[in-house]
Amino acid sequence: MFEIDFEGGFWYNNYMVKSRKITDADIPLMEKWLNKEHIKKWFEIPGLCTVDDWLYEIKNRNGEFSWLNHYIFELGGVPFGFGVYYDCWNAKEDWYEVTKESELFSIDYFVGEPSFLGKGYGKEIIRQLTETIQQIPTAKSIVVKPDNQNLSSCGVLTANNYRYYEDKKYFALQIKTQ
Repeated sequence: MFEIDFEGGFWYNNYMVKSRKITDADIPLMEKWLNKEHIKKWFEIPGLCTVDDWLYEIKNRNGEFSWLNHYIFELGGVPFGFGVYYDCWNAKEDWYEVTKESELFSIDYFVGEPSFLGKGYGKEIIRQLTETIQQIPTAKSIVVKPDNQNLSSCGVLTANNYRYYEDKKYFALQIKTQ
């Protein structure tokens, strides 16, 4: 049975979903998850990025990629998912326009453990990442561009009040209007 804690936490069988910063000890788990078919088909994009690219980014999170904020999500101490948020100013990807540092952010996420799929955990990962970004005083919006065939990802974004912009081909959530 699921229930929302009055302080905003997500509970399942008396355990709260918690996030923690990723550590080197999590790298084998990340490699395992990234190679699972339900993740690899969305996170390995021919000619753009590979599982090895994701692992390189995580291994270099304290150096070259220190602007990325990687998290492992757990239920009762059991890791089940991954999330990362970042300032788009640093990423400089070509699918959005950014004009100022610390205003536009993006997220990536997945539920790694198959037994956790379809039970609301992806929605909770997005909720927690969104809430973290909302605490940044200068943050104005979050943009996310899942593959449009990834109906689960599109659904959990919508469930977290993200709006799809057909003209831009991505989801966005406005945090602040000024």
